[in-house]
Amino acid sequence: MSIPNHILEQLNSQADLVSIIGRHTTLKRSGNEFRGCCPFHGEKTPSFYVNPQKNMYHCFGCQAGGNALGFLRDYENLTFMEAVKELSQQTGIEVPEEPRENIRYRKTAKPKAAAVSQAPVTQDTSSALSAKDTIDPRFADAVAWSADFYDNSYDSGYDDGANDTSINPAHFSSPAPFSSIETMPAGGYFEASFDGEMAAAAQFRQAQLHQDSYPSASAPIESEKDGSLYDLLEQICKFYQNNLTTHEHAKRYFTARGISEEIIDTFALGYAPYGWQHLEQAFPEDIEGLKLLGLVRKSDSGRDYDLLRDRVIFPIKDSQGRIIGFAGRALDDEVKPKYINSSDSPVFHKQHVLYGYYESRQQRANDWLVVEGYMDVIALYQAGIYGAVASMGTAVNESQISRLLQLNPTLTLSFDGDSAGQKAAWRTLEISLPVLSDDKELRFLTLPDNHDPDTYIKAHGAEAMKKQISAAMPLSQYIFAYLSIQHDLSLAEGKAKLMSQVRALGALLPKGSSFRYLLNNEIYQKLGGRRNPNRDAKDALLNFDGGMTASQQLQLCFLFQPRALIDDPIEHIWQKAGIHNLNLPRHIQDKAPSDASRTLAWADLQDAALLDVVSTIQRCQNVLPTDTNAAAHFILSNLKFDTQQALIAHWGDFYRAFNARHILNIDDLIEELVSGMLEQYMKNKSKQLVKNPDIVISTIIRSQTQLLNQWLRSYHAELSAKMMTI
Repeated sequence: MSIPNHILEQLNSQADLVSIIGRHTTLKRSGNEFRGCCPFHGEKTPSFYVNPQKNMYHCFGCQAGGNALGFLRDYENLTFMEAVKELSQQTGIEVPEEPRENIRYRKTAKPKAAAVSQAPVTQDTSSALSAKDTIDPRFADAVAWSADFYDNSYDSGYDDGANDTSINPAHFSSPAPFSSIETMPAGGYFEASFDGEMAAAAQFRQAQLHQDSYPSASAPIESEKDGSLYDLLEQICKFYQNNLTTHEHAKRYFTARGISEEIIDTFALGYAPYGWQHLEQAFPEDIEGLKLLGLVRKSDSGRDYDLLRDRVIFPIKDSQGRIIGFAGRALDDEVKPKYINSSDSPVFHKQHVLYGYYESRQQRANDWLVVEGYMDVIALYQAGIYGAVASMGTAVNESQISRLLQLNPTLTLSFDGDSAGQKAAWRTLEISLPVLSDDKELRFLTLPDNHDPDTYIKAHGAEAMKKQISAAMPLSQYIFAYLSIQHDLSLAEGKAKLMSQVRALGALLPKGSSFRYLLNNEIYQKLGGRRNPNRDAKDALLNFDGGMTASQQLQLCFLFQPRALIDDPIEHIWQKAGIHNLNLPRHIQDKAPSDASRTLAWADLQDAALLDVVSTIQRCQNVLPTDTNAAAHFILSNLKFDTQQALIAHWGDFYRAFNARHILNIDDLIEELVSGMLEQYMKNKSKQLVKNPDIVISTIIRSQTQLLNQWLRSYHAELSAKMMTI
């Protein structure tokens, strides 16, 4: 099956390309891009770049390049449909089983007519309606509908089928004079308030004088011409913009809120007039397109109506700057709902769009801020604070957070200080945790005095707002502040409930997250709990360490706890990681050395001092004194002179640091140090194979490295879970 181009564009633009490529090579931030060694060819100097803004990659060495779909097909050898499915699962963008959705629609033929007479329109609308039988039959339904609706709407109201309760009877109590009705050239529109409908009827009555200029009612109305939804949206946007310039009360809404003409143009702000069918009147050929976009809907009674009426308009753009939808805000704060967004359509999917993203990208924004409202985005932009975005009336989602964290590893969330705002902030926190790797950071900004960014800038200025953003609260502090309000921390039960919630949050973090462990420990300490023994041991190691190597640290740990070598730590890790049982392809197995899968030995690490300490302890294990310090000196006396002198210089401080903290068990610390040395061994081996390539050995080392890394991630997750309860 073929996938619509607009779906492919969305998949590629929303994909987490850095994460996809990061599965195969280490990428490090370099300015606005990520750099690493090319996964397509062996190289020592990184020449492979990933641009998260364009979502493209390129290697200056082998010239490989492309987008997310291309990488999955070229490197991971996925089929086209497999790659599409992978990106669909990652981004949440649904791929239709059959390509039913399209950005094209069938246009309806426009009547071939001479210009409508501009004879003065009489205010005697009743005579126009009474002469209904003389009106062009094509307009009779519209005139009858207007009169019928006017008669009934004041008493009973009107259900537009969209939960829009913005109808205000006051609109009908003071009819505008007919002289205010705006007319456009032939094929244009009338400002369709209910009084406008009456004027339209009179206009149609005058048109009877020229009825011979219209085609007959039996003339075909279908056209073979297709239209583009993107083109239609652009035209509608201009229509709304034009209405803003001609309706002073709508223009005053923006000027009263301090929005300049330049910003109005930048964000293409507009106004949707009163009237229930102004879009159909302005775009008579594009009814099908208007309905596809959800801007024209059908009521329960079967009549078409415009979704957005008497609202200021915020056009919504995609990452390429194309108009894809609209948001309408009521001019009266008492009208509910205050905001209405246009429906999802073939070109608009709310859950994948952030308002203000395109404009901020145009300004090369570096610091990104998620806010609640469209006006917050605009106010920050006008103040020169670029990077503010807002979701489309729904909660910001995981893929959007991931996308913003690619652009900058620190993301600030600014929500109102009221109950609803803080609940939204907490929900966003929970959504963000699965993509919050250790190199990413979330910060939280709650402005004082119940301000939002828009009102705060007006009250205090742009510089004060920038200071507020820079002082935003780190995630760990926000979690404790938020939860401590909900529980009575003077009681053990309250502390236990808080820690339970903290652990639940930690479980949402990526596997191997160090932040999970640190968060648990930090909050545990704030509640007055004891420190984690392994954390104490690592702190003790850091306190006396004067630039020692990992090997020297491990040697001192073996002196402190020689029993750790009773069961070989390397063999223990090798088996737990499954490296002893490699699943190699048949052609590699046939060519592999007989000892390819053997457990790594201490001698393989090529560290003479470490090998001396390990072999000496293993040889003396059964005769060592029970006292820790005495056993260490017994081992030191049996080491080679150079090894002995290097360790004696550090042993006294090491022993005092650990003894002062009453540390008795350092199994976890030793396992971390050993696994770190194994990881470094694998890296060194891979570097050697770049100089002297060997496909068989390279395949074995790569398989061993993958298994070791998987185990390390799982191991670190287990360490994080070793949090003592209150």
